[in-house]
Amino acid sequence: MTRDLISLLDLADADIEAIARRGVEIAADPAGQSQSLRGRVIGVYFSKTSTRTRTAFSVGSLRLGAQVVTYGPGDLQINTGESPEDTARVLGGMLDGLVVRTAGAQAELRTFAGHGAAVVNAMSAEEHPTQALADLSTLMARFGGVKDLRVLYVGEGNNTAAALTLALPRLGGELHLRTPLGYGLPPEVLAAAGRGGGRVEQRHDMADLPDKVDVVYTTRWQTTGTSKADPRWRLGFEPFRVDEALMAGYPDALFLHDLPAHRGEEVTAGVLDGPASVAFEQAQHKLHSAMAVLEWCFAG
Repeated sequence: MTRDLISLLDLADADIEAIARRGVEIAADPAGQSQSLRGRVIGVYFSKTSTRTRTAFSVGSLRLGAQVVTYGPGDLQINTGESPEDTARVLGGMLDGLVVRTAGAQAELRTFAGHGAAVVNAMSAEEHPTQALADLSTLMARFGGVKDLRVLYVGEGNNTAAALTLALPRLGGELHLRTPLGYGLPPEVLAAAGRGGGRVEQRHDMADLPDKVDVVYTTRWQTTGTSKADPRWRLGFEPFRVDEALMAGYPDALFLHDLPAHRGEEVTAGVLDGPASVAFEQAQHKLHSAMAVLEWCFAG
């Protein structure tokens, strides 16, 4: 029996916590894990660029004993008119698992599910669930847990922000979202997050920030695989830069960034490369959480 990981909404709270905590365990010895995927073949299909997520799932599969088949954006016959459903039926009959990144909707990923291979959402337009799991592992490794942890997210309400919103509050964390007007999270994501035990608040300004937070988090302003219709969009984003002045208000807070980063845009070099930043430690947790996700998918 296998399981898909397409949206965090499909997972129980206990599953989210278990995967994140397993990532922390794997971080202690990533190369020393059991070969639990030996004999499996994992397909890695990325229709959009990736450094961390693609490498994490490829290396993670290999370290767990699986073999890996990779597909680039132009490799599948979907590009010549074959339906996604037919492609899914073929791949499901040959692969044990399929890790997919798309700029399209999650409905595209669900097309690949149900044909024999476990399907993992490695980023879609709506959600980046494996990023949130890596974030949780990072926070658990640093703080021991996320219950009552206060996170200030500054920037676009993109798929990373959506995944964080669908994960952190369900484990008792507190999330303050500050997003530019017109670039926030949709109401349905905020409503779904409300089913957890934590607190979520979204505002479209940088006034009246919380008095104390444990973490400041941002992402690049131009999300992978997207564009913005307004040519003057950067003007609305300027107040949402994470700089030394913002971090000075939270002298004990850590800084997180899902990378890639554009120094001087969403974050200054002094913050990203400064002592509060754990962004590159966070990137390493992509590998650990990818291995935890793969184990969960095949745990039965």
